[in-house]
Amino acid sequence: MVLYTTPFPNSCLSALHCVSWALIFPCYWLLDRLLASFKPTTYEKRQQADDPCCLHLLCTVLFTPVYLALLVAALPFALVGFLFWSPLQSARRPYVYSRLEDKGLAGGAALLGEWKGTGAGKSFCFATANLCLLPDSLARYNNLFNTQARAKEIGQRIRNGAARPQIKIYIDSPTNTSISAASFSSLVSPQGGDGVARAVPGTIKRTASVEYKGDGGRHPGDEAANGPASGEPADGCGLEDACIVRIGGGGEDGGRPPEGDDPAPGSQARNGAGGGPRGQTPNHNQRDGDSGSLGSPSASRESLVKARAGPDGGNGEPGANSKLLYKASVVKKAAARKRRHPDEAFDHEVSAFFPANLDFLCLQEVFDKRAATKLKDQLHGYFEYILYDVGVYGCQGCCSFKCLNSGLFFASRYPVMDVAYHCYPNGRNSDALASKGALFLKVQVGSTPQDQRIVGYLACTHLHALPEDSAIRCEQLDLLQDWLADFRKSTSSSSAANPEELVAFDVICGDFNFDNCSSDDKLEQQHSLFTRYKDPCRLGPGEEKPWAIGTLLDTNGLYDEDVCTPENLQKVLESEEGRREYLAFPTSKSPGQKGRKDLLKGNGRRIDYMLHAEEGLCPDWKVEVEEFSFITQLSGLTDHLPVAMRLMVSAGEEEA
Repeated sequence: MVLYTTPFPNSCLSALHCVSWALIFPCYWLLDRLLASFKPTTYEKRQQADDPCCLHLLCTVLFTPVYLALLVAALPFALVGFLFWSPLQSARRPYVYSRLEDKGLAGGAALLGEWKGTGAGKSFCFATANLCLLPDSLARYNNLFNTQARAKEIGQRIRNGAARPQIKIYIDSPTNTSISAASFSSLVSPQGGDGVARAVPGTIKRTASVEYKGDGGRHPGDEAANGPASGEPADGCGLEDACIVRIGGGGEDGGRPPEGDDPAPGSQARNGAGGGPRGQTPNHNQRDGDSGSLGSPSASRESLVKARAGPDGGNGEPGANSKLLYKASVVKKAAARKRRHPDEAFDHEVSAFFPANLDFLCLQEVFDKRAATKLKDQLHGYFEYILYDVGVYGCQGCCSFKCLNSGLFFASRYPVMDVAYHCYPNGRNSDALASKGALFLKVQVGSTPQDQRIVGYLACTHLHALPEDSAIRCEQLDLLQDWLADFRKSTSSSSAANPEELVAFDVICGDFNFDNCSSDDKLEQQHSLFTRYKDPCRLGPGEEKPWAIGTLLDTNGLYDEDVCTPENLQKVLESEEGRREYLAFPTSKSPGQKGRKDLLKGNGRRIDYMLHAEEGLCPDWKVEVEEFSFITQLSGLTDHLPVAMRLMVSAGEEEA
């Protein structure tokens, strides 16, 4: 299948579209700014309350007439541009495919050789998040603002979290011999090509911020990074490998966390994705409290796994006596960070970071095209294959007029083979203005010694939002299943007699806009989708597993100090009291008074889903959930919690 790298089939249409949008954009931008000035967020209200001169009010009074005058002047040009823009949309392609060509040995083609369908198996990590990257005036209704800056910051945080080295930490003690839960999203490691995890000798203390000093000679100094210097992975601990560290349970330091080393003033940070150009970003200063993004003022020093370089390591080259220092996130609450229910077969946690070695990323509400471009540019530092600007505009055959695209966005480290997009035809009211739908993808993740392709299927969707429209969401779930079945049938090149492809996984994820605890969502909770696909967080209709938490945040508290950093939000969500304070609960059970949340049961509204199929895959393989996490790394940047799931695909003969 040919993947579309441009939105239009020829350069003439592309040029005409650029001209028409150039005529529309000034009017669009002025209207967006004008409306945004009358819808302040709680963060801006707090700033205004601290401003004795009422500077913001004065600026609003002065600039509103200017915006109105410019808007009136721009309207005729916008109307002319619209007359050209609208008919062009019938020729527009439903997505734009972007591939970063220069990936060297770290590219997706190299990943295909890591697993041949035999040996110890292979893990694949998936994540989904709703980013609310709407035009700024609309994002403010969710108490979010500055869409363009948020898009860039979100991309940096995701890239930095996924590019961390993976570290396995084992604790030797009379009471705990399991893998430590410190930053568990960085602990589970995909195997290398030989299926062997590489251990790194060294010593480690059990502290509030675990430090691992390798055998190299690099001395901790002025330069900090989110991992090993670019192009120079730590000995035995590359981006694709696991650093296995053993912690002694005895000794005088076992229960006394010493002080962690602070970065030297003026230290520089860089993204830690090894492998040449992959993941490199310009150096910039790291501020205190940066857990989500290097250079962000709202996160913590203990957040991302860090490597520090001395004077001889400033250029990324190890010296003769180099020493690497890794900081993993907080271990002192290991029992709380990772919990495994006695009847649960996989690990789960609330994590301050996106999982290390993230393979597939599915995003929703990336509506703004400029924001989508900024997000793409940031994520291309880690993901080689990206699809963005997914959806349709204008008048389409089965849909009403669409002002916004679908908001879907997909990024992958593995090559994309086939793509299909479908728009839901039954949107209503404000939801009908966006081309919400489903994006279907087929990716290649390996090949067998017999040259059979190993593939996986993913579906990313965003369902109808209005809470009273349960019937519409159920219809959309029906369409989702039908479209997915058609996509698998049309893209499969295998037959029972001649299997040219082996299916490793089939995953559905996205914002479903209903939860599994609300009495108003009973119709969706009983949908047949949940019999064909397994939800790791669900026991049954209306019944969640005890560790599952809501993914929809209370927008009124997005900028509270208790939740303004990834680690703060992580700590808050690990307590029942914190969840009731900062997560959204079903509206039918919460009449609006904040104190009434104390009467609620459950852990909030989980409307962001990650489902996987157990049937329709290669019969000789076994697919199991290895890890599930709720992620706080985007605190203050969106009103949803991202979720991530790691699947382990193992060959049947290994089980025997």
